[in-house]
Order: sequence, then C-alpha cells, then structure tokens
Amino acid sequence: MPVNDSFHIYDTTLRDGAQQEGLNLSVHDKLNIARHLDDLGVGFIEGGWPGANPKDTEFFALAKKELKLKNATFVAFGATRRPNSNAADDVLLGALRDSGAPAVTLVAKAFDRHVDLALKTTLDENLAMIRDSVTHLRAEGQRVFLDAEHFFDGYRSNRAYALEVVRVAAEAGADVIALCDTNGGMLPDELSQIVHDVLTASNARLGIHCHNDTGCAVANSMAAVAAGATHVQGTLNGYGERTGNADLVTIIANLELKTQQLVLPTNALQEAFRISHAVAEITNVAPSSRQPYVGVSAFAHKAGLHASAMKVDPSLYQHEDPSSVGNDMRMLVSDMAGRASIELKSQELGVDLGGDKELIGRIVDRVKEMEARGFTFEAADASFELLVHEEIAGKRPSFFTINHWVTSVERTKDQTIITKAEVTVTASGQEITCNGEGNGPVNAFDNALRSGLLKLYPELSSLELTDYKVRILEGRLGTGAITRVLVETTDGKGEWNTVGVHENVIAASAMALEDAVTFGLMRQGRKPE
Repeated sequence: MPVNDSFHIYDTTLRDGAQQEGLNLSVHDKLNIARHLDDLGVGFIEGGWPGANPKDTEFFALAKKELKLKNATFVAFGATRRPNSNAADDVLLGALRDSGAPAVTLVAKAFDRHVDLALKTTLDENLAMIRDSVTHLRAEGQRVFLDAEHFFDGYRSNRAYALEVVRVAAEAGADVIALCDTNGGMLPDELSQIVHDVLTASNARLGIHCHNDTGCAVANSMAAVAAGATHVQGTLNGYGERTGNADLVTIIANLELKTQQLVLPTNALQEAFRISHAVAEITNVAPSSRQPYVGVSAFAHKAGLHASAMKVDPSLYQHEDPSSVGNDMRMLVSDMAGRASIELKSQELGVDLGGDKELIGRIVDRVKEMEARGFTFEAADASFELLVHEEIAGKRPSFFTINHWVTSVERTKDQTIITKAEVTVTASGQEITCNGEGNGPVNAFDNALRSGLLKLYPELSSLELTDYKVRILEGRLGTGAITRVLVETTDGKGEWNTVGVHENVIAASAMALEDAVTFGLMRQGRKPE
C-alpha cells in the first residue's frame, strides 16, 4: 500500500516514458530509475509489460529479487485477455500473475471504433474481456487498475459505451479506472466536464493519463484532479512517445505548492531537482533548462529591471521559493545586465563588491562591451568571476602566461589522424615548452598545457574537460565569422564554465581553456602570481 492511498501519484516512466524516440533503457537503467522514483516518494511505479518482450521479463525477474521499495508499490502492465478466450489460460495474463508485482494495470479499449477496427470483436465481447481479466487477477490476489484507452475520443463517439466500460471494470473489482487521453488532443475545459460527468454517472474511482500533443498534458491532469480524479499518471520529466506524457514533477509541485495537497512524503518534494537531473543522466536525454520548477533556468533572472526588484524581495519575480523543489535562484550576466544583476551575481559567486558604485559600473560596462563582441557570461560563470577579480585588483588573476602555441593535424598513409600541440608558457619565472597529443587540436592543446604545468601545479591532474560547445556567430567580411567556445571543466567536486571568442576556433578554445585552468587553480586554493 502506498504512503497515501487517498490520492495516487502513479509513475509510468519505465513503460510509457521509455517509448520516447531515442530513449533506450537497459535493465540496469530501469532498476536505478525505479530507486530514484521511490526516493521521490511516488505511490506507484509501473515497471513495464512482463511477457511482452525479453527485456521487461528480465527486469521483473530482477526487480522481484533486487528492488526494495520504501514508498512505492510496484506495478506490472498488460492487456485484457484476447477475444473469445479464457482469462485463466491467457499467456500474457499469466505473465502478469507471475510477475511478483502486487498491483497490475490492464489496458482496455473504451472507444467503440477501436473495438471494431483494432480488436476486431464485438462491443459486448470487449466488456466481457474487461470483466473476466479484472476478476481473474483480483482472485489471484493482485490489486487491479484499468487504463481506459482512448477514453475521451470514445466518450465523444459513444458516451453510453465509454461509461459502460468504466462501470463494468469497477464492478469487476478494478480499484481505479484511469481515463486516458491517448492521442493527447484534449483541452482542459472539455476534459474536466467529461471527468465530472463520468464521476456523476458512476461510482468508480477515476484516474487521469494525459499525453502532451496539445501542450496541455499538465493542465489537463490538473483539470481532471479539480473535477474529482484521485489518481494521476505521468512520467518523470515528461518522457514519452511523440510530444511526451504529462510531467509528473510539474504536476506534483503544482499540487503541493499551489493547491496545498500533500501527495508525497513530508519534504520529499525538495528532492525533485536532484532526482529529475539524476534520471536525465541515466536516460542520456539532456534535461530541458526551461522545465517548470526543476529546469536550471526555472528561477534564472536576466533583465536588469528584474534584478533591481529581486534585491528588494525575491518573490516579486518568482512564483515560488526555488528551495521548495531543491532548485536555486540564479542571476544571469548579459548585455541586459544592470548594476543590481552584477551585484547579485557577484554575491552568488561569493565575491563581495561592497556596494562600490564605480567598481560595479566598470564591470557592467565591461560585460556589455565584451558581449557586443560575442562573449556570453550567462553560461560562463567562471569567466565572469575572473573578470570581476580583474576589475577589483586591477589585473587578471594569473598563474601562467601563454607565450606561443602551435597545433598540427596530419593524416598518414594508413589513414591514421595524428593531432599534436606545442605550447610555451611562463610560470613561476621559468619558460616551459610543453607538448601534447589528442583526438583533435583542442584536446591536444588542453593536454599539452596541463602536462607542462603539472610539475608546478600537481592538482591539475584532477581537472577534466567534460563538455565543449562551439557556436558560429554572425558572419563578418563575407565568409569570415566569429566563433564562440564554451568549455565545462570538473575537478571531481564541482563543475565550472568558461568562454572564449575569436575568429579562429582554436584561438577561442585556447582562451576558454586558459580561463578553465586558471579558475581550477583558484578553486584549489592557489593564490595567483
């Protein structure tokens, strides 16, 4: 039994979410995601369709032995028995019985046209399939939910039959009938009216399962809850086929923060940001920066006007406290920045400008001038922090000076590509010539620079380049262009981003890498020369 059985948060990331284009989950991935979902405190985790494919069958066998859930109930998914057969003899229903899952969700047709064209059976036989399948699994001791597929299209086509599907499932012992907007074409007003009508016309407990084809999956889910549904299905981060399913993170946050309906264990919502991003790492689907509540841009502020107000009271431009979902407020530094933006951003980075208006003015002017040349600091906090230190001290923090560099790329007769770099630097009063190889000129430059400085700064061995992005800015002089390079670096304890801009991509990369190494040494507690 889930922590809160009066209202269900039902996750289908491992089944419906896994149908997203380009998303391929291993059995190990599914086990890890299930543990994260349990940490979030969802009531039900739908694991997949045992018996339908070898991966799901293996997953259920392993889950039975290895998955120890603290909060959630594990659910197996499947279909009602086949037409004109016996539930006890149905192979796929047998796989649901044997899955070890205490609860089962059966999908059934609620649209008369689908019964006729897809199932190729009669409307009465479809009702018999629902009744027999639910009754059989209930008799075997499993809790049963029913997904009424294409329910809203079916309701429009034949209201009486759609309602009969709900009635038969409930009478047979299904705990919840989830009304599915399978094609994702509904809008909130009509959907809430239909949910209200179904509740009025039946004694069933209703759930909602929405897809996002109109961009309304979350809004439709909220409308269904307002109309009386007490079971909400969705996926973490809105994964799913086509445009995705309803994003459970957004729904949960809306319910808890906007309607004061506590649907997770106490304080579990504060784990939402961490878990959303941890699952994104497992799925290898880059998280959306603009995802409500847990996107990295969800509480990011760029306009100077906003920053001025935020200094007075953060709630003036934030609908919730970011910490309620484990997120943070961020100030973005850009050519739109005013004094307040610079001051707040510096405080965020741990640099106190002491209210020095002249200093803040210089930094604002410098940022705007550099952004006009193609730099971007909203995505390169480390380069901005170095700029601030330079304006405070009157000179740039420096551990070394790059005097000269050269890179070469050679293709040999056997088609091998050899990339080399030579970098000459001055550090601690000595000139050092360093060489490196790599899978490209930037990688070779990075390896050469750090290998040459390693004797003086052994802590550089912990630095690793984790991301590298190139963007070509507007064309100049016909075929000429400005190149912007963003580099992400880690020391195993945190990440930082730096930027370089130049007509030459290698020169822009060298600039970003120089900032990355300089900032990395400052993070390690080294004092600049």
